[in-house]
Amino acid sequence: MKNLYDEVSEECSKVVTHSYSTSFSMATKMLDSSIRNHIYNIYGFVRFADEIVDTFHDYPKETLLNRFETDLHQSLSEKISLNPILNSFQKTVNTFSIDHQLIAAFLKSMRWDLEKKTYKTQKEYKEYIYGSADVVGLMCLKVFVKGNQEQYESLKPAAMALGSAFQKVNFLRDLRNDFQNLDRSYFPNVDFKHFDEKAKVIIIKEIEDDFAFALKGIFKLPSEARFGVYTAYKYYTKLLAKLKNTPSLSIQSTRIRVPNYQKMTVFARSYVKYRLNLL
Repeated sequence: MKNLYDEVSEECSKVVTHSYSTSFSMATKMLDSSIRNHIYNIYGFVRFADEIVDTFHDYPKETLLNRFETDLHQSLSEKISLNPILNSFQKTVNTFSIDHQLIAAFLKSMRWDLEKKTYKTQKEYKEYIYGSADVVGLMCLKVFVKGNQEQYESLKPAAMALGSAFQKVNFLRDLRNDFQNLDRSYFPNVDFKHFDEKAKVIIIKEIEDDFAFALKGIFKLPSEARFGVYTAYKYYTKLLAKLKNTPSLSIQSTRIRVPNYQKMTVFARSYVKYRLNLL
């Protein structure tokens, strides 16, 4: 039965989420059960595409990405794929009529990661972030509002700001790895070899502005999604605070993390606010 295969496929996407991101996985658990699996499905898709371009160094990355994209398009039209990650993703895309242009923009940014190493202009930087992060936020938003187009349009700018903020925090946290292992530099006019406090302060301010704008939208999300998204927001603002208090030289030499006990504190405080109707 196809239903059983769909369940197995969704379980695969859930396992991918749990295996690759403990923080995102914990936040997703806070979503209502009616939408939770669909967010796993989206994460599984974007994670596999990201893994192709970021970690499969001993394999033909472009060939693998081409095959992945071809299989994706077939799955979207045929509403089935023997790749369980794509099968679960197509189910979510077709259930909520997610715009295929969002998926195309995401894959464009992934293709840039195959060859493009530096982002010298704000235009390039913003276009990459839109494709790699903003559109993922918009895919999730379509699920959160359960396809309601009016709600979607209203919350779209905030969802994009949150996606941007998350991605920029990741860029700052992974500065050393991106430069030393992948030879990439995402922030325009920032030289990793001369990354200093002045450059860090400018980046932090940009991220804080994104978070401030995004928070207004989080409070307007449907109750099924609000707690989970707020939890992810609180985790990332905690990580940003640690980066803000870390000297630029240390960011260049180590990957800053939020310990698990601090993550649990964040989730517990978020839950208390949710139960007290403070969100």
